[in-house]
Amino acid sequence: MIAPFYKFGYFNSEVGLIVAFVIGIFFGFFLERGGFGSGRLLAAQFYFYDMRVFKVMFTAIVTAAVGLYYLAWIGFLDLNLVYYGETYIYADALGGLILGMGFVIGGYCPGTSGVAISTGRIDAIFYALGGFLGIFVFGELYPSMQSFLNSGYLGKISIPQYFHLNYGFVILVVILIAIGGFTLVEWVEKKLAGKYEEVE
Repeated sequence: MIAPFYKFGYFNSEVGLIVAFVIGIFFGFFLERGGFGSGRLLAAQFYFYDMRVFKVMFTAIVTAAVGLYYLAWIGFLDLNLVYYGETYIYADALGGLILGMGFVIGGYCPGTSGVAISTGRIDAIFYALGGFLGIFVFGELYPSMQSFLNSGYLGKISIPQYFHLNYGFVILVVILIAIGGFTLVEWVEKKLAGKYEEVE
């Protein structure tokens, strides 16, 4: 038996949805317990005085990457069957820029806004309404943007595949970047300590 189990029909779509729902509940719970339902805390990273979001997310990325690598190495996981979307380089870059600007301005990403809404935060409700408005506008403009959105197509490709690098080497580079990033943000936080009011 080798993962991912869903690809081999070990359970059906209904069970998959139940598993996803349960994981989502726990994910949202721990996000809120970690303070990630606060737009002020999330926005603090862009002012460099509270980098908890950066640290937690980078730790999650490294943990997942190392975990997937070793699960594949011991033969438990087939990385070729792990799902990730196809790459449209120009559309992805523009979408990332828009999402990043929205994160800076509103203090939320789509996931954290959902967590914040569940705890009754009014700003998160307006943020989500803005997201739905953006979806509607995009849907209306899609026909005129379709050629651009489909340009720069690279297919389903990962960083190791694109640069012809060993997967383990890429993981090592990510770990080194994380260590350097953590060291840098710790230094920045100490330099800015006391210059801002503490985030709730």
